[in-house]
Amino acid sequence: MVSLMSSDANEFTNGDDAADDPPKPVRSENPPRFIIIGAGSRGSRYAETIDANGHGIVASVAEPVVYKRESLGKRHIWGENGKSAEGQAFEDWRGFLDYEQRRRQRVAAGDQDVPEGVDGAFICVLDEMHREVVVGLSPLGLHIMCEKPLACSMDDCLAMYRAILPHQSSRIFSIGHVLRYSPHNMMLRELLVQDKVIGAISSVVHTEPIGWWHFTHSYVRGNWRNANTTGPSLLTKSCHDVDLLLWLLCSPEKAGQGEPHLPESISSTGGLQLYKRNRKPPAAGSATNCIKCPLGDSGCKYSAKNVYLSSKHRGPGTNNTKWPIDILVHDIEDYATHEEREAALTKVLEEDYDENTPESEIRSSNWFGRCVFESDNNVCDDQMVTVTWPETTSTTSADGITHPAKRATIHMVSQTVKQCDRYSHFYGENGEVHADSSEIVVQDFTTGQTRTIRPRIEDSGHGGGDLGLARQFVSAVDMVKNHGWEAERAQNEFVGCTLEEVVRSHGVVFAAEEARLGRKVVDWRSWWEETVEKKLRR
Repeated sequence: MVSLMSSDANEFTNGDDAADDPPKPVRSENPPRFIIIGAGSRGSRYAETIDANGHGIVASVAEPVVYKRESLGKRHIWGENGKSAEGQAFEDWRGFLDYEQRRRQRVAAGDQDVPEGVDGAFICVLDEMHREVVVGLSPLGLHIMCEKPLACSMDDCLAMYRAILPHQSSRIFSIGHVLRYSPHNMMLRELLVQDKVIGAISSVVHTEPIGWWHFTHSYVRGNWRNANTTGPSLLTKSCHDVDLLLWLLCSPEKAGQGEPHLPESISSTGGLQLYKRNRKPPAAGSATNCIKCPLGDSGCKYSAKNVYLSSKHRGPGTNNTKWPIDILVHDIEDYATHEEREAALTKVLEEDYDENTPESEIRSSNWFGRCVFESDNNVCDDQMVTVTWPETTSTTSADGITHPAKRATIHMVSQTVKQCDRYSHFYGENGEVHADSSEIVVQDFTTGQTRTIRPRIEDSGHGGGDLGLARQFVSAVDMVKNHGWEAERAQNEFVGCTLEEVVRSHGVVFAAEEARLGRKVVDWRSWWEETVEKKLRR
């Protein structure tokens, strides 16, 4: 229940005063069972949300790192004092695939002593592995939730589309675009798309502030620093921002019903501006590692010692053993004292490479102690994308206009105090809406009134988006498995996103990169025909 206070000039809706969280879905007698493939940060997070939602079961895990596999298993499958049973733990997805194929053969042969299988999989491996896992598992016909991005190239996205499409009549597919599922953004869409509180939207300015030290962790020193290994930062960091805007500006009001308002053109500018050698402080000299840098931890805000060892951020001085600390040392919780944890982290930070280190070794590892001006990173640290939509006309509408023209600008920027606390400004024919991560402000031109709405924050993960995505996907699978729903109906009503929408939003990202690199404006329809439709017809 939401409390409401009104005056002549202002209406204030405070979701923080909501009395109760929404009730958990009723658990079916035979709840859907899932395997988590990839037990890193995202896999562990989805396992937590499945348990928290309470109407699905984490039944198995596939993960090559023993500590990660055992940690997730103990927390969500076999318990702290138990051991994994048959079908509960695998070293990788191929081991699971082999086992599951043999398990099904045993069932078909009439074997009565066969463990129950799984209904679906959460794919949470590295981005560059998504294609091989989803395509490789496609013969099993599982319900699939794939972490974002779908893949690192448009061709890989299309390969996955071809693998998933034959199962769409009976299986659910979801993508880790968690921004769609936070109470904040669901309320934003209700206001803009369903209630049309500012009428037709003319333009949008959307910013994703990554955070200066967060960017260095993930996109200068970490997994997503090199586009040749994974993908551009617009894809790996902001593909769900692009998806969010397409959901608000392009998708039909109801998933699977009606035609989308397709873009007209896409342009982009941006590049690697700060984290490169010519921006290195001269006083740092030839040092390539923060532990040995003459500037010291007090002379550079990017010092790995500042980021990972001090209490200024999220180092052991804050008693934090979660992200980003557990990315450096997976078993950090097993170290009993602060001193032991600091020593383990320091050992990782001292790791470095030089001109004699093989390129393959450099690319295959993370270097969290590396100077941010001496890394092999090449992804944008500042980028803007502009998407335009044409006015479309129809003889059936009263004014002849089906969709008015509009445009949106997306700004992905690393040098910010805010860390992933997105904010947007929507300009419409009848008013304006400003939304940040905590509130939505609606200003009405006609009445002069301003409403401030603070949607309930259901969970810390992406404002409740992690919890919401897992709940909706598991619920959709449950409706298909236990309640006789057609997959298409469950897909549309619970996931609220079609496979075509997933591919389209990734297409916009890749078209934007083509525009940026080619310094041109991309015509969307021509690009889609050439890059997607022609290839799908082959």
